[in-house]
Amino acid sequence: MTTLNLIELTCPVCASDFRSQTVVATNGHGGKRTDFHERASGMQPLPYFVHLCTQCGYAGVTRDFDDDVALSDLLREQVWDDLAPTLHEASPSGSLKYEHAAKVAEWQGNDPRYLADLYLRAAWCCVDEQDTEAERFFRRKAAWRFMDALADFDTVPADERAVITYLVGELWRRIGDERQAAEWFDRVVAEITDPVGQSWILMTAEQQKVEPREWFT
Repeated sequence: MTTLNLIELTCPVCASDFRSQTVVATNGHGGKRTDFHERASGMQPLPYFVHLCTQCGYAGVTRDFDDDVALSDLLREQVWDDLAPTLHEASPSGSLKYEHAAKVAEWQGNDPRYLADLYLRAAWCCVDEQDTEAERFFRRKAAWRFMDALADFDTVPADERAVITYLVGELWRRIGDERQAAEWFDRVVAEITDPVGQSWILMTAEQQKVEPREWFT
């Protein structure tokens, strides 16, 4: 069961006070997809891990609304110019919240892996929103950012590179690009640092290349 709580936030861009729902407790009883999308039984918690100001469009996790958050004048201008015009509903979708959070994070110079995680969560939200086109769009964004992260060896620890490499392949598979998916699945073996402990990800990469499944469990 997913439990939510109302919190009070102040937007660091426009100084608007607003209330947002945040996750207090949830579960993983709904299974896990092969792109690591863990599902809860009942209400899905994903849209409530990030918050969005409906006045200007600024978005982020709870800490991005702390009193000591310092934003540049340029970022404030980008929020008003690029994010505010996209606000059309009083209750924005989960995918929109993550998209805005990713854009803000990119303007702040966050590392590509963090951006990839936000775009991946936007794609996961699109699954529940039944927006296939947007789901593919965000999966591409996530794949590109994960690829950027892997290209920078300081961003992804050595013992996590195999999993991220597999995930890039799985994202391309779900997008429908079988050629790129196969190439990335084939790269997993070169990123293995613990043959025993990471045997599961190697087996999963081989499986997804030949006879893919949609769920781990």
